[in-house]
Amino acid sequence: MSVHRASHATSIPRRRHRIWPWVMLILALLVVLLGVSGFFGLKLYSEAKQVKAHEEQAMQLLGGVTDLGNLDNLDTVSQQISQAKTETAAANEIAHGTLWNIASKAPVYGGDITTVQGMTSVVDSLVSDSVPQFMNVLSTLKSAQLSSGDGQLNLQPILEAQKNIATANQSLQQQVQKYQQLPKAHIGMVKNAYATGNTQLTKMADKVNQLSGTFQILPDFLGSGQPRTYALMAMTTSEERSAGGLIGSVGVVTTDNGKINIGDFRSNGEYVNYGAGDPTDDERRIFNQWGPLQMSFDLRDLAVYPDTSRSAEGMRAIWQRTPWGSGTQLDGVLMVDPVFLQELVKINGNITLSDGRVLTGDNTAKFLLNKVYVDYPIAETDAYFAQVAEQTVGSMFSNLDLTKLTKVAQAMGSMAEGRHFSMYAFDETVEKSISDAGFTAQTPNSEENPQVGVYVTEQNASKMGWYIHRTSKITRSDCNSDGSQTYHVEYTMTNTLTAEEIASLPDYIIGVNQANQPKTYGIEKTLIYAPAGGSLTNLNISGATVTGSRQETMNGKTVYASIAKIAPGESVTYSFDVTTSTKAVSDLTIDQTPMGWIDSGVTTDTAACSINKQ
Repeated sequence: MSVHRASHATSIPRRRHRIWPWVMLILALLVVLLGVSGFFGLKLYSEAKQVKAHEEQAMQLLGGVTDLGNLDNLDTVSQQISQAKTETAAANEIAHGTLWNIASKAPVYGGDITTVQGMTSVVDSLVSDSVPQFMNVLSTLKSAQLSSGDGQLNLQPILEAQKNIATANQSLQQQVQKYQQLPKAHIGMVKNAYATGNTQLTKMADKVNQLSGTFQILPDFLGSGQPRTYALMAMTTSEERSAGGLIGSVGVVTTDNGKINIGDFRSNGEYVNYGAGDPTDDERRIFNQWGPLQMSFDLRDLAVYPDTSRSAEGMRAIWQRTPWGSGTQLDGVLMVDPVFLQELVKINGNITLSDGRVLTGDNTAKFLLNKVYVDYPIAETDAYFAQVAEQTVGSMFSNLDLTKLTKVAQAMGSMAEGRHFSMYAFDETVEKSISDAGFTAQTPNSEENPQVGVYVTEQNASKMGWYIHRTSKITRSDCNSDGSQTYHVEYTMTNTLTAEEIASLPDYIIGVNQANQPKTYGIEKTLIYAPAGGSLTNLNISGATVTGSRQETMNGKTVYASIAKIAPGESVTYSFDVTTSTKAVSDLTIDQTPMGWIDSGVTTDTAACSINKQ
């Protein structure tokens, strides 16, 4: 996508027709827990089977609700919701009957009955209140005229829907929080069932929250009330920087009352002479004074900061020095990588480049991150990226109906979650909405939703990032009495480059020997952050050669830093224990530098205990 730097140195998901796993445990729970017999035992047995049957039927009926990619059958889905409401209400009524209420008073294990009752209650509330509110918003938008012609989005229906979708989202989030605050279970089966249900509800809540967040930020972003100017910063994750990758080019995005235009793409070479992005002393020490490849903090290196706010501030500082930017107020930045652009191609349709090559929703990222450097002269690579960005981002809101709007909103949300897309606005009020919606990438800062941050910067002047695959595993090891959670994390980076590839690839990809680094090696400067309000202990590193391991402070936060030197076929693994804040209400996740594909490589095993409060 770009030239190397100079040597002067992150909807409701589709649910398959299945029952909630905890429903199948009710029979065993009642029999084992209560040890009852005779009439009361038979009655509990019979009622538990009824609860199971009602919930099975409800989940089958709700299958259509979870498909936000097909919104042509809203009337049918609304009827299914009504039927599902009858089923969940019946299940909830049985689970709160006399025998169940008596059982819930039993010493110690009565809390497990209360937890199961809470599960039925939450599902019934979702079907009775939260989901219908959300569907009503979609029905209203479906009948609205969203496109006003000439590629312009009609913002009025979005403005009118903002409050209602926020209310529906708040209702759903409250139900999920209620679920998370159920009494802690003691029986292993209930613990595991609770954890599974919590994962499913959290995913649902995240998707609806993404859609709601997009609705909250769209009007301001698209120039409702006043025109806006943004810098569209194109990153190549094949040359990793903490927030994404080397900045190859920057386009100018202007929005005005729902209309979006993109133009004036300039390569990083046109920006280099206008200086650096004003790094802090900590940033200069970690990224410049500590090599082997020293970041210059000019445009190319602005994504080296893990926080989008710092990249934006650096971009503005450079923008104001340029002849084309000095007279124009910069309202914010958009940071995008080829994976985000590929998702837009899936939505907007295939792209035909100027030489006739066709890019699709499957091959765009690989082309921009790898093939372009093999098939074209280096001097032409920026132009191809600009063509893709102009066509995809420029068409995000053209010819819009509810289905496309929903797909765009989901793409923005999921791509922001994986750091393939990020944005920042200098207006504090606008930025609060953007940040609250999850569109501004930043180092771990939520005690309630804990994250480990792992950010990688390539120290070999190359495009080796395409061949450095990262996988990780999170295993919960303990639920502590103070409400915090302890996890074991293993984070592995592998150099997948083969001998056959080495023989066929140009030096531009495998390394140009800047800073005396060997070709074909991934030289990965790795920064690891503990979750907000938590701690990171027992850090061990195994595998490839690692140098310079140290504990640093960057902009007020502790960071564990090192440099891994990974030869083809080699791996390096960072393993450590993490304890979250006592305020944590969700499972630990990993925020990381994005790779050249959607799959984050993260697997989890959180069955040891459930995230909830007494």
